Amino acid sequence: MISLDGFGVEHWALAVRCAGAILAYLSATQKTSLGHIVRLAPYHIESYMVLDAATRRNLELTQTLRTHDRHGSLLWVLDRTKTAMGARLLRQWLEQPLLEQEPVERRLDAVARLCDDHIVRPELGRLLKEVYDIPRLISRVALSQANARDLLALARSLRRLPAIRDCVAQLPKTAYIEEILSKLDPCDDAADSIEAAIAENPPVGLNEGGLIKPGYNREVDELRAARSSGQAWVAELERQERERTGIKSLKVGFNKVFGYYIEVTKANLAAIPTEYERKQTLANAERFITPELKAQEAKILGADERVIELEYQLFTQLRAQVAEHAPRIQTVARALAELDVLRSLAEVAVENHYVRPTLNHAGRLNVKAGRHPVVEAVLIDERFTPNDILMDAKERQIMVLTGPNMAGKSTYLRQTALIVLMAHIGSFVPAESADIPLVDRIFTRVGASDDLATGQSTFMVEMNEVANILNNATARSLVILDEVGRGTSTFDGLSIAWAVTEYLHNKTGCQPLTLFATHYHELTELAGKLPRVHNCSVAVKEENGQVVFLRRIVPGGTDRSYGIEVARLAGLPYKVIQTARRILAQLESSEHIRMELNDVDSRETRGRTTTSSQAARLRLAQVPLFSISNEPEPLLEQLAQLDAESITPREAINLLFDLRDKAQERLKEMNNGEEVAG
Repeated sequence: MISLDGFGVEHWALAVRCAGAILAYLSATQKTSLGHIVRLAPYHIESYMVLDAATRRNLELTQTLRTHDRHGSLLWVLDRTKTAMGARLLRQWLEQPLLEQEPVERRLDAVARLCDDHIVRPELGRLLKEVYDIPRLISRVALSQANARDLLALARSLRRLPAIRDCVAQLPKTAYIEEILSKLDPCDDAADSIEAAIAENPPVGLNEGGLIKPGYNREVDELRAARSSGQAWVAELERQERERTGIKSLKVGFNKVFGYYIEVTKANLAAIPTEYERKQTLANAERFITPELKAQEAKILGADERVIELEYQLFTQLRAQVAEHAPRIQTVARALAELDVLRSLAEVAVENHYVRPTLNHAGRLNVKAGRHPVVEAVLIDERFTPNDILMDAKERQIMVLTGPNMAGKSTYLRQTALIVLMAHIGSFVPAESADIPLVDRIFTRVGASDDLATGQSTFMVEMNEVANILNNATARSLVILDEVGRGTSTFDGLSIAWAVTEYLHNKTGCQPLTLFATHYHELTELAGKLPRVHNCSVAVKEENGQVVFLRRIVPGGTDRSYGIEVARLAGLPYKVIQTARRILAQLESSEHIRMELNDVDSRETRGRTTTSSQAARLRLAQVPLFSISNEPEPLLEQLAQLDAESITPREAINLLFDLRDKAQERLKEMNNGEEVAG
């Protein structure tokens, strides 16, 4: 070959140099031929969706977030593959979702045909289960590392191809299925060569003999016969010497150090013939050799060594011959892996009642009764509650999702991202119907932890992830945000969350479909300010003072998080729960007072700058927030006794001034107390 232009790399000069450097490294380290590497395949990053580390981790694609186990990941749900090469390819598909509609539809067409055929699909699974890891086997063959058992495993795998071809041929044709079928070359010549030469049950080692099947090579058969006849001669010699010497315990043995010998116990040494030559002395016996035995030993050992050497030569020749078929076998292996993955996706779709998604370029995400594939799979005594999602780049770009903890917000966010991702790998999805937009990226910012190795706090890690999203998201992206801003003070966090939402809505060229779950209920006000923002919340039912999480997503926002109820479910002591409820009541009451005072301030000071007395009133509103004492607060008692229905405006103003004076006195007392305590 004088040019690489045929591989489509004529303009990739640096990439070709890198590939050459890799081949040089492999040649230097493996010390063998690299004949099984026969082509270059350009990798176009624009063909696959980029999934950053945070997204892979948060969506738990291949391992769980907490335990790093495969069980509980999306790969665990989708993997019904029967071969090792199929399992590797499924993982690759999961980590590299497709971006273009045509290749996705090719996969979906093939999966649909396998879903519909309830006879071919299980039969394919049975046949594929008998196929070994062909890519690994042929690589060992090409690198001269394969033993006889590897060759037999390769041949037995190739022998399954005719039956597999017959199964695939029964499926209704699609472009992808026909392509796979055309690549299923049985490679009969390679399988015939292996089965003709290799013994049925060869040893693992290559220097022990027993590699070559009887009848394959005449010289091997003759040497084996000579070795067998020599061993029979040794047995006959032992019988004759016992009769001649009268020593019933005499025996003829062999070891690798001294060769063949005649062993006689010391009690019978007087009966040995004169031609016996002493060879070795033991504690209770003597070992001897005779000229006749020595000559026979040379014949037997010579045949044994020669047959082992000859078998090894024949085996290496066969291995090199099979290595010449590596490109064909690699093509077959790739086709089998693809068939295994498609069958696996079909199996999961049928078992879990998934549906085929439709794909669109309009930025429309419409899922009916969507489910989380992993949560649904691990539930045993509980039925998963499905939910719809409707988003549109033109009218419903951003969803602000509010509601209590433990009600399913994070599950809803992740299931939406997973449904979109599954559609992009060519899988059916867990829903009643799904219209999926073709997206270029999926971004997630869910949860956070510190990074002590680099000196980054939890909040810093969170902000890094948010920055990555804002700097790289496009109008074709899907963004999942969960509790942005929770790692700092309330006002700081709320300000950041509000600003992030506005940026995703208003930034030209950005504006991705965005699901934003938050406990900042103030963000629901954005639905009235920004045209493409809409509110949803998780439904909750309260009965007899108890909270029931319905796990249903409904339109509209909410202003409660029910965190204390979640704490109660977690088993916090009853006294802690009661104290928390009392403090919450005080906080909510104080917030109500603050809002009323601010309203009065706005009427009194409209058109003027804020004065120190107004600042004092704002500070007053926060005085009872931190009061957790069981003693009644005088100001609260006075307010509780107020007859709000009959008070006149003048009396209300006087009351406010009175409350202000008392609050200032109270504040002074508290400040003095702090100074004394200090």
